[in-house]
Amino acid sequence: MASLNRMTSPFTAESLRFLRALKRNNDREWFRARRERYERVVREPMIALVEQLARDFRRFAPELVASPKASMYRIYRDTRFSDNKTPLKTHVAVAFPWRGLPKHEGAGLYLEVAAGWMWVGGGMWRPQPPQLQRVREHIAETFPEIHRLVRRTSFQRAVGALEGERLSRVPRGFAKDNPAAHYLQYRQFVAGREFLPDLAISAKFYPTVIRTFKAIMPLVRFLNEPLIEEKPGSIGQW
Repeated sequence: MASLNRMTSPFTAESLRFLRALKRNNDREWFRARRERYERVVREPMIALVEQLARDFRRFAPELVASPKASMYRIYRDTRFSDNKTPLKTHVAVAFPWRGLPKHEGAGLYLEVAAGWMWVGGGMWRPQPPQLQRVREHIAETFPEIHRLVRRTSFQRAVGALEGERLSRVPRGFAKDNPAAHYLQYRQFVAGREFLPDLAISAKFYPTVIRTFKAIMPLVRFLNEPLIEEKPGSIGQW
């Protein structure tokens, strides 16, 4: 397959039409009757995207896992603990985790295509308390490194500002006047941008994804530094 840098998006107008129809008909029987179409116009294009990113990640994000099996989310929702009992997701999404960290831990990259939007970004979504504590200690010990990372021109052009839930005060164990106080208050570290859905089917799609991911990777590395075991000559095992 030729590089997507020189191609239009693997998604088409039919991909968005299917996602819009799925949103109107969020029903297992409806979806089961149209499973082949979903595979052809939504899932297979996303697989092609993941496989191309796996090749390009070798140049700027070799620490991340990019494979259809590890990266792609299932279309069926887990409704066991949710008031929303609709059975299907109305978007298609992929995540690229850090090689060597347990599943759902650490910072990584993420992409989502829906009928009404497209989101590209990454960071650390909901770290467990011990993990968040190590990240906060890392921020305090290395400050102002995180400030420099999120003030880079490439970062601000790509995603604007660092986002995520924040505490109203400096967490326990850190001085109120700590120079890193602003960043220590974060409970999540999210960097991304929402786009109109038509970007997903335009020639600008893949260059935009690559540019955004490249801008975020320094922050992803920084957030994972206190969580990974340093192995000389290795970036770890998945």
